[in-house]
Amino acid sequence: MKSRLALVAGIAAAALTLSGCTAGGPEENKLTSSSEEPTESASEPPAEQIELSFLTFETPNLTPEYWDDAIARVSEKVPGVKIKKLVGENTATYLQQLFQSGQAPDMMMSISPNGFAQKGQLAEWTPEELAAAGVPGNKEGAIDGKVYALSKDLQPTPLVYYNKTMFKEAGIDGAPKTYAEFLAASEKLKAAGFNALEIGGGGEDTWVVTFPLNAVVSSDILVDTPDWFTKRETGEVKFSDPDFVAAAKKVVDLKTKGYFDPDGMTRSYADVEQAFLAGKAAMYPMGSWFSAAADATPPDSEVGVFGWPSDTHGNVVPVVAGGNMMVNAAAKDVALAKEWAVAFTFDKENLDNGLLTDGLMYSMADYVLPEGAGPVFDQGYEAYTSARDAGKVVPAWGNTSGDGSLPPGFNDKMAPAIVDLLNGKLSPADFGAYLDTQYDALAIN
Repeated sequence: MKSRLALVAGIAAAALTLSGCTAGGPEENKLTSSSEEPTESASEPPAEQIELSFLTFETPNLTPEYWDDAIARVSEKVPGVKIKKLVGENTATYLQQLFQSGQAPDMMMSISPNGFAQKGQLAEWTPEELAAAGVPGNKEGAIDGKVYALSKDLQPTPLVYYNKTMFKEAGIDGAPKTYAEFLAASEKLKAAGFNALEIGGGGEDTWVVTFPLNAVVSSDILVDTPDWFTKRETGEVKFSDPDFVAAAKKVVDLKTKGYFDPDGMTRSYADVEQAFLAGKAAMYPMGSWFSAAADATPPDSEVGVFGWPSDTHGNVVPVVAGGNMMVNAAAKDVALAKEWAVAFTFDKENLDNGLLTDGLMYSMADYVLPEGAGPVFDQGYEAYTSARDAGKVVPAWGNTSGDGSLPPGFNDKMAPAIVDLLNGKLSPADFGAYLDTQYDALAIN
């Protein structure tokens, strides 16, 4: 039995809850429902059952069967509840639309509480409830000191996955440890006839294009200023400031120098993942959930993992911390919804399946990793722990929540703007100014 303690809770107050583009991102654009799951107890069911709705999202990793099995298993542990599964997008904008249209679910996950808690739309988790759930003192995603989400998991977002065979053929000896080495490796790959980077974002999956900017902003800005988000909220910093504009320019330069797969930005999330596995490019910045796909269907060439390198800080790993199970303050039965949410969040089989199918890492100190985690996951885990021990773990840009986090709807404006940035329709300075305009328009007052 492979036995390791999982990640220690509270890695950094700044590493906050998942939002926007999580666990592979949204695959559905319309709310659908299913009440056919075998969610009732195998024993004699209670005389009365309360139906509670649970908003899920589907990805290549998180299939309908994944959700159905998890819902059925947990519902057997909580008498008196029947779950109506809803399938939609895991974005703040989408949840906002559901609340506005009167279709908000009783429970939801992997969405930032920011913008909803302030309106009284979410039930607060009390310190006593958090302690009973095994997460005493948990403040990830807190709004004004109050917790609205059960946080449990960690996802480095992004790590850089790389094709070791291509690196060897291009004469690159190991993963780059500085940004200068990263650029040199990209140039060697190009000279050897390889695309250096697989960057996607075609069709409705524009969120996939955010990862290079996520990585550069995290490694160049957030290492030194982890409270950048709070400072933006108070107006102390702006997207149009020179450091942010310089980060945007670094991403543009990667494309201008010809390091991107020229077909990548036309590909959907699922297609860009397969393109990397098929050897269309040597490096692929993506969330830790990609390890599950790489380990499930190993490509011909061995895959390695490293944290995005910075100019002066070495390899940096942006981390989304959360899991983020939330309960509607107007749920049909808030107490029962909380009971089910706790059972779902900390069910051991759910935790194990999340690790094996979606590359999740956990913040509970007593969690033991299951058998079956593959070599790509293990390398990602090592990249994370190395960065953590070196003090190089930072919040994942674009995926924070809690006080100072990006307002609901901002990522939906930012992703297509990044496409315009990379295609030359926006200069880095214009890009920064545009983000300031959108942030101010969407800011929570």
